[in-house]
Amino acid sequence: MSVTMDGTKQQRRGNTRQRIQDVALELFAEQGYEKTSLREIAERLDVTKAALYYHFKTKEEIVVSLFEDLTVPIDAVIEWGRQQPHTLETKQEIVRRYSEALTGAEPLFRFMQENQATVRELRIGDTFKDLVRRLRDTIIDTEAPLVEQVRFVSAIFTLHAGMFVMQDMEGDPEKRRQAVLEVAVDLVTQAYEGARKGR
Repeated sequence: MSVTMDGTKQQRRGNTRQRIQDVALELFAEQGYEKTSLREIAERLDVTKAALYYHFKTKEEIVVSLFEDLTVPIDAVIEWGRQQPHTLETKQEIVRRYSEALTGAEPLFRFMQENQATVRELRIGDTFKDLVRRLRDTIIDTEAPLVEQVRFVSAIFTLHAGMFVMQDMEGDPEKRRQAVLEVAVDLVTQAYEGARKGR
C-alpha cells in the first residue's frame, strides 16, 4: 500500500496514473529531476515506455499533473470559504481544510523547493502563488490592523513550514500535522480577536 497525493491508501497496482506520479517523485528525489528519464520511470514501474506515454508524454507533464491534482482540493477550500460568513469559526475551518488538502503533498513541496528552475520554467510557482493569494484573500480581514493581517497570512505559511521543518522529525506524522494545525488555528484566532479589538 502507498499513500497517494490525496492522502488515500491504494494498492500499488491500482491507479496507473497515480503510480506513475508516485514513482516519478521518488526518482526525482533520489537522483534529481534533470537526471531522471522517462525510461527510468517506466523501468521502475516495470512497464514499457509506450505504456507510460499513454498517460504522460514528458516529465514536465507528470510534474504539472501533480500540481494540478494538488490545486483541486485547495480550490475547493477557497470556494467553500468565499461562500461562508466571515466568522472566526469559518476562518478556523478554512485552515483545517487547507491542512487536509496539503496532506500527502510533502513530496511535491520538496520537489518545488529543490527544483526551483523547473518550477519557474513550467510556471508552477506563479500558479501556486496565485492560489495562495486567493486563499489569503479568503481568510484575511482587510480592515484588521496590519499586525493581525500578518497573523492571518502566517497561519497559512505555518502549514507550509510544517511540511518542510517537521518532515524529518521523529514520531507520528499525523501527530506532527495536528501540532502544526493547532499553531495555525491559534494564529487565526489571535488575528481575529486582535482585529475585533482594533476596531
